[in-house]
Amino acid sequence: MFINRHEELARLEERYTSDKAELFVLYGRRRVGKTELLREFCRSKPNLFFVATLSSDADQLAAFSQQIWQYTHDSVSGDFTFPSWEAAFSALIDLPGRPIVIIDEITYLIAGNKSIPSILQKVWDMQLSRSNLFLVLCGSYIGMMEREILDYQAPLYGRRTGSELLPPLELPAIALFFPELLPIQQIETWSVLGGMPYYLSLFRNSQDLFAGVKAHILHAKGTLYDEPLLLLMEELREPRNYFSILRAIAGGHTRLNEIAQSAGVGDVRTTGRYLDILRQLRVVRRLTPATERQPEKSKKGIYQIEDPFLNFWFRFVHPHRGSLDLGLVDAVFSTRVEPVFDSFVGHAFEETARAYIARLARMGKLPFLLERVGRWWNNSEEIDVVAVSDIDNAILIGECKWSTKPVGLNILADLQRKAQILLGEERRDRVVYALFSKNGFTPELTTVAQTEGILLAEPADLVAQSPTPRY
Repeated sequence: MFINRHEELARLEERYTSDKAELFVLYGRRRVGKTELLREFCRSKPNLFFVATLSSDADQLAAFSQQIWQYTHDSVSGDFTFPSWEAAFSALIDLPGRPIVIIDEITYLIAGNKSIPSILQKVWDMQLSRSNLFLVLCGSYIGMMEREILDYQAPLYGRRTGSELLPPLELPAIALFFPELLPIQQIETWSVLGGMPYYLSLFRNSQDLFAGVKAHILHAKGTLYDEPLLLLMEELREPRNYFSILRAIAGGHTRLNEIAQSAGVGDVRTTGRYLDILRQLRVVRRLTPATERQPEKSKKGIYQIEDPFLNFWFRFVHPHRGSLDLGLVDAVFSTRVEPVFDSFVGHAFEETARAYIARLARMGKLPFLLERVGRWWNNSEEIDVVAVSDIDNAILIGECKWSTKPVGLNILADLQRKAQILLGEERRDRVVYALFSKNGFTPELTTVAQTEGILLAEPADLVAQSPTPRY
């Protein structure tokens, strides 16, 4: 199922219309939808779509040779194989028309033959760069893709004509998967699955979210029960240590020294090295207050698991695998997941609010040009949403409430109190307030918001394909 990758598809289509050879690198996490995007791109175009496997190098060469043969011949030759990878890559220059050649999961090829990038670089320089070929190298293991293909020391460095790290889908896409759900339910689903198309598709036939969580995530035979193991074990040499770190973060230990103490994998320096690798893999991100102008130098950094599904898994599955392996799915759910689920969704709601502000900025629907969107905190206070424009000397300050009660004037007053502390450190010419609520706003607050230009947003606004801000 192809959903909501229109911008990425348009970029590929634009390159296809060029009159030169293209070497495009597409990479991203397993299940993020790379193959579906490429299949949609290849629709009604001449293409050779080769998917590498974990078989031997000789078997891979034979399979690739067969696909080249079948592209240029009406008959099937079961015993034809090029004598070498160099010969096979060189044969691509003879493909007629404007051929698209996709090598999917190229990291499997490289794992079986470390010379593949060097061989391809040689053939590209000598022949293919002057052809009409549209070559796509696609892979799921981010670390290997960046190290073996994109890094400045890699043989293919400087040869690619374009590259794209395919991210998970943004929140509004969830309505395309679950149009029957209410916006609140869509955000609850997002808090568990994030924007991974495969996970979302898997849950489409579930009776409800909790039934899907039990069947697909908590059950030892569930499709997603071991998903993080598959995702990370091939990327990492010491997965046990990384898993301990991720479990610590998911459990609320977000500062470097807290993570080191909780994970027990070494001192702060050792833990920091592990965290750097997780950041390179886009599994973890380091956050600083949005007002920090040099975040990398800031000493206020905290760590957060970047993907909602991984955050859910390390919070609720990894610590209880012993019980889950014994089949105690209902017990784990009723005692460990359900009692804190609303609080868990509340934290995800804050993330969706920040993403909503960033989306409004990209659509030109904010009154100033943003430079940074995030949170703010000091030793005693925290603000959920802070968006900063140093150029316009402006700031947006927001509060999120995932509760059964409508947000009222008391929440606005508390936000303005905390804002005065922030503004004591950050003088701004313009301040915009924003409130995000699970269950709407009181009439009194709505009246004040209209008068004072306060941005109000509910779940329906956050999941909208083309949101219109309400002031």
